[in-house]
Amino acid sequence: MPEERQKVIFVCSDAVGETAEAVAKATIRQFATEQVKLRRYGNIKHEDEIRSIIAEAAAAGGFIAYTLVQPELRETMREETIRAGVRAVDVMGPMMQAFIDTYNDSPKYKPGLLHEMDENYYRKIEAIEFAVKYDDGKDAKGLLQAQVVLVGVSRTSKTPVSIYLAHKGIKTANYPLTIEVKPPKELFELSNPLVIGLTMQPERLLRIRTERLKALGLPSQAHYASLERIEKEIRFAAEIMDRLNCPVIDISEKAIEETAGLIMEMLAP
Repeated sequence: MPEERQKVIFVCSDAVGETAEAVAKATIRQFATEQVKLRRYGNIKHEDEIRSIIAEAAAAGGFIAYTLVQPELRETMREETIRAGVRAVDVMGPMMQAFIDTYNDSPKYKPGLLHEMDENYYRKIEAIEFAVKYDDGKDAKGLLQAQVVLVGVSRTSKTPVSIYLAHKGIKTANYPLTIEVKPPKELFELSNPLVIGLTMQPERLLRIRTERLKALGLPSQAHYASLERIEKEIRFAAEIMDRLNCPVIDISEKAIEETAGLIMEMLAP
């Protein structure tokens, strides 16, 4: 039986190409296959570059996802892919056209506006640095400076959620709740930050901690990964969250993005 041909998606942009790549990755996740390769081509300036990519896509039997804001490049992509018989998806074009038709406005036709080093960019960088500095309760002073404070026991995704929120420009600190360590007084003195408790079903947390120990080359029978210990920690954390009177999110079946989305909804005025 002949070997299955590798599936290839070509991502093209006259800027960085992150938008088209994100859409392509989201699409791939909807299919039960791991045999998909992304080839990203950014900062495209000339029509010859487009023709070369189309030829490569035709040879590989793949298709193209593109975000080209320059009209001449978009037209070249459209015409040449039709001529070569290569399917191409204009990720940004229909949205831009809808904006033009609805609001009678004209686009700037300037690539890379999403990634310009404007005020939003610097706010995001500052938030990322903040999340790293005040991760895992390194300095309790960060709790007083944060926009969001996450609390929960070990392995309840506090750090990944903090970093995700930081990429949205939200200053986030997190503090691990541990039975042996008394929470700092700063945690109970917060007024402005949104405090969120993250929890998880004990059996789910047990599997995650067991896998973590294996990854570190440690015995899976360690007290850290015992169900009795985990249930005790979760009860302790619940008591602290009650004292804080904070919203609690059960992340057992939630992706990082979903958890962060719920938090951002709570932040919205």
